[in-house]
Amino acid sequence: MSIFLILLLVAAMIAVVVVFVRGLVVFLANATEEAKNGGTGPSASALKSNKMMQYRIFFQAIAIVIVVLLLMLAGKG
Repeated sequence: MSIFLILLLVAAMIAVVVVFVRGLVVFLANATEEAKNGGTGPSASALKSNKMMQYRIFFQAIAIVIVVLLLMLAGKG
């Protein structure tokens, strides 16, 4: 069971990094776009960047829950 949770934790951590890098790339592209266009409200790129950061927070929460479960299992053993 703990091996399964460790694999889930690694997968969640990889997902956090992937989503973070993707969100950062979208954010940088958005900043360049807004600088050129004058920033007239949220663009599609800005909304996508926001969604990527929401996914990052979601995957971080999953990773934290898995760590808590691993610590609870380690305390019982």
